[in-house]
Formats: sequence, structure tokens, C-alpha cells
Amino acid sequence: MNLKNIHTIYFIGIGGIGMSALARYFKFNNKNVAGYDKKKTEITNALEALGIQVSTNDNVAEIPAKYLNKENTIIIYTPAISSSHTELTYFRENDFKIYKRAEVLGLITKDTFCLAVAGTHGKTTTSSILGHLLAECEVDVTAFLGGIAENYNSNLILKGTEITVVEADEFDRSFLQLSPDIACITSTDADHLDIYGEKEALQDSFVEFTKRIKPNGTLFVHEDIELDGITYGFKETSDYHIKNIRIQNGSYVFDIVTPTAIVIAIQFHLPGRHNLLNGLVAFAMAEKIGTPTDCLAKALGTFKGVKRRFSYQIKTDDFVFVDDYAHHPTEINALHQAVREMYPTKKVTIIFQPHLFSRTKDFADEFAESLAQFDEIILLEIYPAREKPLEGITSSWLLNKIKNDQKQLLTKENLINHVANIKTDILLTVGAGDIGEEVVKIKNLYTVGN
Repeated sequence: MNLKNIHTIYFIGIGGIGMSALARYFKFNNKNVAGYDKKKTEITNALEALGIQVSTNDNVAEIPAKYLNKENTIIIYTPAISSSHTELTYFRENDFKIYKRAEVLGLITKDTFCLAVAGTHGKTTTSSILGHLLAECEVDVTAFLGGIAENYNSNLILKGTEITVVEADEFDRSFLQLSPDIACITSTDADHLDIYGEKEALQDSFVEFTKRIKPNGTLFVHEDIELDGITYGFKETSDYHIKNIRIQNGSYVFDIVTPTAIVIAIQFHLPGRHNLLNGLVAFAMAEKIGTPTDCLAKALGTFKGVKRRFSYQIKTDDFVFVDDYAHHPTEINALHQAVREMYPTKKVTIIFQPHLFSRTKDFADEFAESLAQFDEIILLEIYPAREKPLEGITSSWLLNKIKNDQKQLLTKENLINHVANIKTDILLTVGAGDIGEEVVKIKNLYTVGN
């Protein structure tokens, strides 16, 4: 299919972070764009401000007439949508061209020079850094992001069409729709076992992804991953590595060693050693296409971060409030490392909303161990997303596994009253569900009237 011949695009699940980036892209390319999502959010409000019509009613009668002409319309849906969704069922029964988001990304990128970021952790931050580096260094680039990049207040960076940056998502093997010229794999930790069943099947899918890289293409891999590629990390044996790390005025300063040079005294403002690695591989990928290293080093210092990725909500001498998307034990460990490195003597309270019954079940012991590291733990009920409950898998069950006496289970309804009365130095809201909706309420507790 040639997307140039498509004039009308209807999204089912348009408010999703990846879906909305595609919606913006098509709107900016003068296509007719509309869609459905189950509720209005900041993202859907932003889409409507661009002139994109968004409905919250699953009702075919509310779909504008121009989107019911199947000859020049495509339907893009997210796997999070139920197969019984009324609009999706209508489009299927009437033989519309229907695509998953990943399939459309594959179509968009196949005629461009594509840089793809894969891995179970770090995709959004790495791709956001990479898109920012290229944009700052005046490379002709479009970057589709899985989060809102603070520098652009958007999940889409549009600075040209020659090069594309995309997240290569392992969920439901979506990344096998891509054929990148350059790719990286940040991690291959077990995740999405509800889809893959066993860790080995997930590992196999990453191997399949590497086979999707175009002939004469390039693969960058974290130094601990046993795949052939250009390595990066902290070890001196890695092709690209970081050394001389220090903290100055709350930010990292470090050197990058490349196969041919050393770039010294780079500034980077995102906390956490994992973010240093994200910045390193973004730097390496951008350098691979010929971007000058002096420009890349400067651009790393201007990257402001991604919303809900160690996102400072309040930062004073007496109190810090951070919101983060971490939803896997490895990510929670990385968050803990970042907080302890920046605030080694402070009391840290984490409010965690587990995401998915299956993930909670599969990694219960690992979650318990990672959460126990914090000084105080508040658990919310599991956010189900696309899943039905699993018998016996509850936040109360998880709480009992955490070896720390300073722990409790709260509902979202009584969370704010509780937070108003706790005493802590560092407060973290953590998870991939709807915990983000509580952030403004918590922030107001500490700022309104102060």
C-alpha cells in the first residue's frame, strides 16, 4: 500500500502515546484524521487543538461520513482495544483496510533511512534523546516517540523526512514489522510473558528483529547482551563506553570513548546510570550516520527529559517529588539507584501502582525485592489495562511479599488524604497505569497556598 494515496485515516485508540504520534504525523502531512478513545485526556485535548476530531463514544453513527469511504480510508487500531469494539467490528465486517500501529510505522519508515530503538527498557528515553540530538544538529529527521519529550512538549519531532527514528516495540512482536538501517537493543530482560510464555521466546524474537536490519546495516547492543553488534556500556572493552563519571551541580559530567576518539566533559541532566547508557547509545547511533561529535556532545547537555521518566514535579532543598513510568522490577531498581545517587541521605517514599495482573504474577518476587529497598512503600491496586483479573493475584498478595515493615495498601480514593499527612523527603509516584492522574493532585498539596 502507498500511503501517499491515502487521504483519510481513522484511529481506534487515538489517545495512546504511540497512536497519537501517528495521528499528529498524518495531520501535519495534510491528511484527514479523526479517531476514538475511551476518554478525554491531555493527549486527546492536544489532538483536538490541532483540528483532529476525537470521539469517546463507541458508536458508528458518530463517525464522520468522510471516514466511511473505504476506498481512500485506512483504519489504525491499537492491540489494547477489545476485539468486540463496535467500530472496529464495523470496519472489519465492511472490509476496510485495517492496520496495527506497528504495521503503519513499517510502511512509513520503509522508504526512509530508519533508526530503531529496541529493548525491554529504555526505548522511549533513548529514542527521545536520539531524536533530539539529530534535530539539534540539523539532521533531516522525523522521530516517533513513546512519550512526551520535554524539549518539544510532543511525542513527535518533525524536522524533515529523510531519516526516521522509531521505537521498536517487542510487545506482540510489533518490531518485526520494521526494517531498520541502524538499530540498538538496550536490554532483553524478560517481560510480556503473557504474550511470549517463556523468556526464551522473547529472546528469540530479539534475534528475529536483528535479522530485519537491512543489508550493510548496523546493530548496537548493550555490553551484557550476547548478540553480535557494536557494543556500548561502562566496560573499557566496549566499543563505545563512558568513563570519568562525576556529579556537578546535580548533573552528570563524563567522557565518551568511541572507537576513534574521546569526547570529554559532556554534561547530561537526567539522573540514573541507566540514563547515561541511554544517552551513550543515542550518541553512538547519531555519530554512525555522520553527525559531528562536538554537536552531539553539546546537544546531550540540552536534553530536558521525557514526561513520566524521572520527571521532577517539585524540586526544593526540603522536598522532591518525582513521577516515573517504571513498571518492571529492573526499572524500579534503576529508579532506586538514581534516587540514592542523587539523594543518599534522604527518606524516600514510593507510591507504586502495579501494571497488569500477568506481569505482577510473573515477577512478584522481583517486584517485592525491588520495592523493599525504599524507606516507605505505598501500594495501589493493580491497574488491569487489557487484562481480566487473575485469581489470587492482588496488590495485597504482593504487599505480603515485601520484606519491609514500612508498607501499606491504599485505594486511589484515599491516597490524597494519606499523602497530605506523610513525612518524607523524596516522594515517588511510579507505574504505567493511570497513577499519572494523581500527580497534579499530589503536586497541589505541596504548592497551592504555599
